[in-house]
This record gives sequence, C-alpha cells and structure tokens, in this order.
Amino acid sequence: MARLDPHSFYDSEQPRSRRLDLALDVDFGRQVVAGRVLLDLGEPSAGPLDLDTRGLTIHAAFTDGGAAVPFTLGPEEPILGRRLRLALPAATRQVRIVYETAPDAVALQWLAPEQTEGKRHPFLFSQCQAIHARALLPCQDSPYVRTPYHAEVTIPEGLAAVMSAGPAGERAGPRPQTRTWLFEMPQPIPSYLLALAVGDLRASDLSPRTRVWAEPGTLAAAAFEFAGVEAMIQAAEQLFGPYEWDRYDLLVLPPSFPYGGMENPRMTFLTPTLLAGDRSLVDVVAHELAHSWTGNLVTNATMEHFWLNEGFTVWAERRIVEALHGPEALALAWAIGQRALDESLARFGADSPLTKLRTTLAGVDPDEAFSSIPYEKGARFVVLLERAVGRARFDRFIHAYMARFRFTSITTEEFLAFLDAELPGAAEQVGARQWLYETGMPENAPVFRSDALETLTALAAAGRRPAAWQAARWSPSELLVYLQHLPRQLDHDACAWLDERLRLTGRGNHEILVEWLVIAAGSDYEPVFGRVREVLMRVGRMKYLRPLYTALGRHPRTRTLARELYAAARPGYHTLSRRVVESVMDRYRDE
Repeated sequence: MARLDPHSFYDSEQPRSRRLDLALDVDFGRQVVAGRVLLDLGEPSAGPLDLDTRGLTIHAAFTDGGAAVPFTLGPEEPILGRRLRLALPAATRQVRIVYETAPDAVALQWLAPEQTEGKRHPFLFSQCQAIHARALLPCQDSPYVRTPYHAEVTIPEGLAAVMSAGPAGERAGPRPQTRTWLFEMPQPIPSYLLALAVGDLRASDLSPRTRVWAEPGTLAAAAFEFAGVEAMIQAAEQLFGPYEWDRYDLLVLPPSFPYGGMENPRMTFLTPTLLAGDRSLVDVVAHELAHSWTGNLVTNATMEHFWLNEGFTVWAERRIVEALHGPEALALAWAIGQRALDESLARFGADSPLTKLRTTLAGVDPDEAFSSIPYEKGARFVVLLERAVGRARFDRFIHAYMARFRFTSITTEEFLAFLDAELPGAAEQVGARQWLYETGMPENAPVFRSDALETLTALAAAGRRPAAWQAARWSPSELLVYLQHLPRQLDHDACAWLDERLRLTGRGNHEILVEWLVIAAGSDYEPVFGRVREVLMRVGRMKYLRPLYTALGRHPRTRTLARELYAAARPGYHTLSRRVVESVMDRYRDE
C-alpha cells in the first residue's frame, strides 16, 4: 500500500482514474444530487480500488460489461470521510458507481429562493477545494490524480447549469419539466477543480472568449465591473504564455459563497462583494486568472504543498497588477497583502508548524490550516528568487517551469530539484530551505516601497487625520492602506470624524467597508451597528466574517450582539463559514 496524500485513500499501487463520465440529477426538493460516475481506468485492472467518499450513499457498482462489483464502505474518519473499496473483477477497464449525495454535503450549498438575489428560484453551488469533491462523487480525491471529464446534468426547466468545463449543448430531460445540460472538460484537472452551479442565471459576453454569468438582477453590474477582463488575460499571456483553457468565464454567486473567488478552470466562481460599482476590486479576478497558469496548469501534489499554488499565484497576480496599473499600485498591493500575512502569523503564532510553506498535515484538516501564509509568505519567497537572478532570467525560468510540468501535480521537492537544475545556486542564495521548511518569517523577507505607501503609513501610524485634499485624491487602495494602519480601537470622536469625512459606512467597496467596520465595532461605536448587522446577515465570505466577529468579541455588549447576529445569520452561511465563525466565538469570554 502506498498512500501519497495524507488527505486521501488514493493508493498509488492501484489503478488510477484516467477519465470521468458523470451523470448528475439535481433534486432541489430533497437537496440531493443523484449521481452515476464512470471511472475509466485506461487499462485492464483487477483487485482492490480505493476511493474517497463523504456522506455518500452508494447504491451499486458495475463493470463496463455490466457485472456487479462488490464493495465495502469503511468506518467514518473525521477528516477523510469513508473509504469505498471496490473489488474489481479481472480485466476491468471501467467501473460505474450509482450513488446519492447527502442533504448536508459539505461540497454543496443549497439556497432557498429567498436567499438569492431574485427571490424566485432556488440555487445550488459547489465548493470542492480542499478535499470536498468526495462529498459530490466517489473519486480519488487527491491533486495527484488529474482527469478530463464529461458531465450530463439534469436540472429543473427554466434554470441554467454551469460547470468547470466547456458547454456541450442541452436536451430534454428524462422527466417532464427537466433539461439535461452537457459539459466537456478535455484537459486533465484535479478533483478539487470540479465545480457545478445551478440557478436562475443569465450571461453577458465580455469578449470572444470570456463572459460573465449571474442572476438577472446582478448581471448588468457584473458586466460593468468585469468589462476589463480580456485586457487582464492579454497581460497575463504576455507574462506567462498562451492561455490553455480555451475560454475564461466568470460566475457571480449569491453572497453566501465563502471565498472571494475560486479558480475553477473555464468558470471562475466569484463573490458578489466584488461588485463595488467602480471596478476597484477586480484585482481578485487577476488572482483567479493567474491560477490558469500557476495552480491549474501546474498543481500542488497535495495540500502539504499548497504554497506552490498560491504563492506563485499571488506573485503572478501582482505582476499582472504592475503591468496594468504601474509600480505604485504594486507596492500598495504588497502592503495590503502584508497585513493579511501579519494577521495569520499572529493567529497561529510565529512558531506554529502551520507557518511553514512546506507543511506536514497528516491528521490536520486542510480547512483548519487555511490562511494567508501560503499566499503571502509564498509570494515573497518567489520575489526573492526573482530579485536574486533578475527578472528577465526568472521569467525564462517560469516559462520553462510551466512547460516542464504543465497538466501535472508536483511536490515542493520536485520544484526545488527543477530550480537547482535551471538556476544553480539560487535556492542557497535566498535561503530556500529556511523559507520552505522553517516556521515564521525569515529576516531576508523582501521590502516593497513607494512614495504613496510611505506617506500613508506614516500618516496613520502617527494617528494623524488626512487633509480634505489628500483624502479626495486617494485611490481605494490608498484609503484601505490608511485604514489598515490605524489603531484597532479609537475613541468616539475619532470614529465620527473618520466616518463623516471619509464617508466610510456607506461604501460599496467591501474591503474598505469591512476594514472600517472592524475598527468601529472594536471601538464599540454604536452608529455602525446597523451596517454591521446588514453585512453579517447578507455576506458569508470568510475573509470578512473572521475579523468582524473577532472585533465584536472585544466588548461585552458587542459580544452579545455577535451571538444574536450569528444565530440569525447562521442558516444562510456555508458550512465552511460556520466553522470559522464558531472558532472565533469559542474564544469569547464573558466578563
């Protein structure tokens, strides 16, 4: 037995899936997906085949010839779920499994009509990262295993389905008032990039190869906000080479989506909190787009090597930002990222093993290990390498790296071996082993400077208020950096002045709004409580929930408010978001 991934029952000595064919029947009434999955093994196989499952009911399994395949489900394990072991007869090339998801499947969120923008139709979306694909289908749920797939999705008539795949038509469904939508993903992807959404969706073309999907009431705002995506793609291609996924489409989900974005290939999922009305938050799209090269094209082999996905992607995202907006915008982006990094280091503690880039996660839920560290610490390590050898030489290395490992999943150690071969001495020069295998932040972390950044941080650190003419000239990123560097608790007069002069409580930019609400809530500034309530009742993005509920925990009165708000908001939060909030509230102490 050779288990390569601590978060999967995948056994490298057993057959590996080479292709998936899915038939998914979406039942909104029961909140389950009835599924059939055909695993193509590529060659005649026999003996045991272990698959990952969580909460699935397995009805039957058959060979390609129709013979029943014996199977057993192992005991439930807290992180891994249950192992499905199939006993393959001799010369089995394909095995089909008939199953059903659970109503509380962690990979799926079912929304009642009143939880959507339009209030008329239900909605379903999936989130399979990190290890939740096993709650959608029985599979080898490890990034080591990459497969193309075909899918047929049956949904109620009048709704639309999208997937992390190319559309391949639709036809009448097997029952009255249903339609079956067809999808094809020809490139091999890891299971965590499987994605499905169903709802009252419409599309607007942004360019010949990109469109945005959203609920009808959101579509116009989304089309305006993301109108510049094609320019992003072209800038990325200039930096990293041709886009290899044919299309780049976007889906704006309901507000309960727990992330800012998810880089599902061909169909990036996005939070509606990006719809600021002034295109000030579209750089999140630059991050998800960059994953088309760093993460989706070259993928971490397991979640222990997550920095390979996210560190390179943050670096790539900021190269795109620099190309589009210049060096001042780049320095501000690094400063905003530094704040997120500092918060994660403080949350875990600088000596925590979870502050390493190359982590060891046996017995650790990857959702619990999630933080800004693989993103921001990882990106700073990549910048050090870039600075050590020079940008031109490093760009040649990146092109060679992606050409060598395209459509494969690799480990940190494989990356280091390639780095040593292509850029001899670079790893030693920057102290790569310390960055990758030791806790905290090394002393040689890169520094990012600009005139605007220096002015903003000095102003905030001194507790000074900007002049009216200064504030009027600030970009949204400059205002955010100023707020981030203010003390976390201010007196009533300071809060009132900031809100009045900078018009903070009414902001549509959620980065600025939430940063302000964190300061105000942590200062027990009652005039913002209504806006805090509005945000927490509507938005399920974990990035905002953690700091807001943390800030509310600083005072007895606001702790009571936090508990009241969570009790009311909890039914609309994603399972992952609930975990975050409950971990914060577990630390509350009544005085």
